[in-house]
Amino acid sequence: MSIGEVLALLQSEFPDVTISKIRFLESQGLIDPERTPSGYRKFYPADIERLRWILREQRENFLPLKVIKDRLDSGEPLDSDEVTQAVAVTAPADGEVDLEEPPPSWLPKPPRPGPPAPPPARPDTP
Repeated sequence: MSIGEVLALLQSEFPDVTISKIRFLESQGLIDPERTPSGYRKFYPADIERLRWILREQRENFLPLKVIKDRLDSGEPLDSDEVTQAVAVTAPADGEVDLEEPPPSWLPKPPRPGPPAPPPARPDTP
């Protein structure tokens, strides 16, 4: 299947995907379609499923490409439900969340807080 055919196949599920995005994902090492002798990309069903998984992880779980690539390179199964369950934080019935267990290493780290805000300006008093 050509890149244009892949795009047509995926656009109903991922309306924002473009040929440029597919090429970018290839340049980042996330997908590696075969090339014909004349240099055209040739996608097989496994390539399309991998691409679909990548796009779904970006859209539904907001995972950065580095995390997605690490996950792909680890050889773990590509199950979106498993990732969604790992990302979801569920509280027990009492509302207490156990923070003793660290999050999985493949989750992005939370942003660091910025510097404190300066104190409010005091008006001049006579």
